[in-house]
Amino acid sequence: MNDDPLMRRLKFRAWHRGTRESDYAVGGFFERYHAEWNAEEIAWFERFMDEQDADIIGWALGTIPVPDEWKGPMMDKFLKLDFVKIEN
Repeated sequence: MNDDPLMRRLKFRAWHRGTRESDYAVGGFFERYHAEWNAEEIAWFERFMDEQDADIIGWALGTIPVPDEWKGPMMDKFLKLDFVKIEN
């Protein structure tokens, strides 16, 4: 990670959501993909971080539908959850 204050702030917010589940989902997503994001994708992530944890986890688990405003390549990557590390 570089010294960009915006990216440092986003990383902190991604890993300090309020629930452990959303920390792993959102923080893991940030860790996996942030280095390749362009300005539009960073803006998407900033808006995404304003959503409620319950909604984000519901979308990730498929228990509630993803609203049309969030559908697209970034959400497609998020929904894979292949970046969440599960340790025993």
